[in-house]
Amino acid sequence: MSELHPLLSPPESEAQLLSQARQLSGYTLGELAAMAGLVTPKDLKRDKGWIGVLLEIWLGASAGSKPEQDFAALGVELKTIPVDNLGRPLETTFVCVAPLTGNTGVTWETSHVRHKLKRVLWIPVEGERSIPLAERRVGSPLLWSPSEEEDQQLRLDWEELMDMIVLGHVERITARHGEVLQLRPKAANARALTEAIGAHGEPILTLPRGFYLKKNFTHALLERHFLFQAQ
Repeated sequence: MSELHPLLSPPESEAQLLSQARQLSGYTLGELAAMAGLVTPKDLKRDKGWIGVLLEIWLGASAGSKPEQDFAALGVELKTIPVDNLGRPLETTFVCVAPLTGNTGVTWETSHVRHKLKRVLWIPVEGERSIPLAERRVGSPLLWSPSEEEDQQLRLDWEELMDMIVLGHVERITARHGEVLQLRPKAANARALTEAIGAHGEPILTLPRGFYLKKNFTHALLERHFLFQAQ
């Protein structure tokens, strides 16, 4: 156990990143935290991003909360994903904050969503609430890029949602819009408002929104990977 150490600098290749991620597989969050000199919180109520931060430390991630990918030099984004005992995602996956103004000329090819999802290191983590946080195990990693079909699914949803934002219908968007990508309020409290476009083109104040991958999308990509891996 003592041979495993967090990467002190960002990985220099995808191979190095994936090798380190594979070594974490099977360890509990408590074990990884202790080896990194961190205290494991009792739960995630006040530390929602704690698992992501812990794995960023182990993998030498560089970006923090910047708009670039977590491993900017490699163009790879890190996504931890809580799963149940059958490997199914337990929640949607945050991608990035949605721009509600200044969207003239933005296309799917130049969008933040596509940039963030171009290359993703998925790390499943046990997420059942019945398992104490420190005892939850880290799963086998997946380095993924969208297939043509996945890219098309994402593009169609993104274009529909962005059209609604640009046309002043942001307040009418619900989590049910989109087959694989959804837009939801993302704010620590209801007073954190941001500027958007209203139904008549006027500036309005509304809650910040974020793009999230729906569970059906992440479930399908994890299932394909692990079925292939088992063959």
